[in-house]
Amino acid sequence: YFAAEDKYVNVATPDGEYPIRKPIKDLEEELDPNRFWRIHRATIVNARAINRVSRDFRGRLNITLRGSEKVLTVSRSYADRFRQM
Repeated sequence: YFAAEDKYVNVATPDGEYPIRKPIKDLEEELDPNRFWRIHRATIVNARAINRVSRDFRGRLNITLRGSEKVLTVSRSYADRFRQM
């Protein structure tokens, strides 16, 4: 996944996290929209890496990726993609 933090975007892979100096908006324009989904204003995930989508006690959608225990929250602005599933 890609996560924006300050002036950098962290690229998270199974091997580690790597910072790149590119706005997440520019990065999103370069990625295949069928393969990479924006789930938050600061987060883009590889759709093929999604292992599980669940709801927390507040009703928010959370994503768990394969090979990771990190839970990523889907913002309300981007939740429509998952409601259709």
